[in-house]
Amino acid sequence: MAANNRRMSGKKGAQVGSGGQRRRGLEGKGPTPPAEARKGHKKNRIAGAKAKQAVRRPAPRGRGGKGTSEMVVGRNPVVEALREGVPAVTLYVQQFIDNDERVREALQLVAERGGIHLMEAPRPELDRMTNGLNHQGLVLQVPPYEYAHPEDLAAAAYDEGADPLIVALDGVTDPRNLGAVVRSVSAFGGHGVVVPERRAAGMTAGAWKTSAGAAARTPVARASNLTRALEAYKKAGLVVVGLAADGETEVGDLEALGGPVVIVVGSEGKGLSRLVGETCDFRVRIPMPGGAESLNAGVAAGVVLYEASRRRA
Repeated sequence: MAANNRRMSGKKGAQVGSGGQRRRGLEGKGPTPPAEARKGHKKNRIAGAKAKQAVRRPAPRGRGGKGTSEMVVGRNPVVEALREGVPAVTLYVQQFIDNDERVREALQLVAERGGIHLMEAPRPELDRMTNGLNHQGLVLQVPPYEYAHPEDLAAAAYDEGADPLIVALDGVTDPRNLGAVVRSVSAFGGHGVVVPERRAAGMTAGAWKTSAGAAARTPVARASNLTRALEAYKKAGLVVVGLAADGETEVGDLEALGGPVVIVVGSEGKGLSRLVGETCDFRVRIPMPGGAESLNAGVAAGVVLYEASRRRA
């Protein structure tokens, strides 16, 4: 009877078998999350509604058109994208997520950058948004990229009193190669990159990351037909130079690189397509004493851009 009285006592204090629950309950739970991440808060509901509208709203088309909204999924990819300054609309965080270093860093980066909505969502909703990908509780929505029009690149150069230096990509499908080309164009004073609208890499989060921030200051234009865009450049006074392993001229011997020029880089495997190759004024090759058969698009573009920059100095 005495034992029963002890169990039913109203006295406070740890009881046998509590497992330290009271001690854990007193431990700190970290900083209070922002209002946008607290379920039931007014700002959380507003952020959620705006995020859903952004995902469902069709992208309007400008002169160069827009890409499509993209989702970066997984803790490491999300953190890397935020570190590299990839544009973002909303960071979705799974409810009751395990709070590790990557989650904390993602939340900190969002707070530091500002302008990114923070939305808490249940796991089934994140599964639906990502089509079942392993999102690990973090999903970053990247807005559609706003492409320039090919004519804008040459016009901007002429407005600056400079000869246009543009790179066009023919059949390059790896976004990382596109990002590397954008970075090289920025480094050597180029005026932009042109990509085809179909069957080609676009400005995805992967391209943004590889560009190492250069995509924020180097425009990328999208052409509905690359051959016609190159012909328009020729009419505007630009020389079209295509890179080809069997080119008639070595890149170091082409004086045209010192003037208004469009450098066309094909895919690593197939090179330039037939119509694009026939449109080029010159086909040049990069001498490779080491015996390599080809270079990837980013490296090849960098070599020719350096030669063009050297001639303009």
